[in-house]
Amino acid sequence: MSKRIILVTGANKGIGLETAKQLAGAGHTVLLGARDLAKASAAAEKLKGEGLAVEPIALDVTDGGSIERAVAEVEQRHGKLDTLINNAGVALEPWGSGTTRTPLSQWRAVFDTNLFAVVAVTLAFLPLLRKSEAGRIVNLSSILGSLALHADPASPIYDFKSVAYDSSKAALNQFTTHLAHELRGTTIKVNSAHPGWVKTDLGGEGAPMEIPDGAKTSVYLATLADDGPTGGFFHNQDRLPW
Repeated sequence: MSKRIILVTGANKGIGLETAKQLAGAGHTVLLGARDLAKASAAAEKLKGEGLAVEPIALDVTDGGSIERAVAEVEQRHGKLDTLINNAGVALEPWGSGTTRTPLSQWRAVFDTNLFAVVAVTLAFLPLLRKSEAGRIVNLSSILGSLALHADPASPIYDFKSVAYDSSKAALNQFTTHLAHELRGTTIKVNSAHPGWVKTDLGGEGAPMEIPDGAKTSVYLATLADDGPTGGFFHNQDRLPW
């Protein structure tokens, strides 16, 4: 685990950028994926100025051609991938907008990025992850994807409902469990991460957590030891209910 090749999607800002910073600070080589290569490059230059081993890479997770090119680039540069962190995500509906008032167009747009793009990116990079001695896949989910907590009137999220976003994260969690099951006989571990309610463009300024703390769960799951968990849903190192 001392020197890993790690790809973070949506890494030019927020939790993704901080995750890249912390992992690079621990001695890993981190690829900063972003739709806009100029933004990825700017973020990479800032971290390089701090002496960190980071590389920009153009990756639009909703574009099949962009994904193919990114896979080819990683293979050419490094020949393998040790960790994939599916960090890119969107929340397009106003919080609490109402289940019956959320248009189908928003459902489709949210699922395109939060689920289908994650599936596409993961399957495309899986051959390179299989070349790692200890592959790790981290899917950035949310506690708002927990069916158990949404159904419990006593839970802290019971009244926080945004149906398209929440459903996309619940579906992402299901993808995590299924992929982990299929890969259970390999050295690849697959887990979902809830970063917490963090002060980002998505979380807003009213969020209680700072960005460095929001990256901790991804960093933990990205570098799990051989005896670490797979097929789980975590915040920091604590399991969350599905």
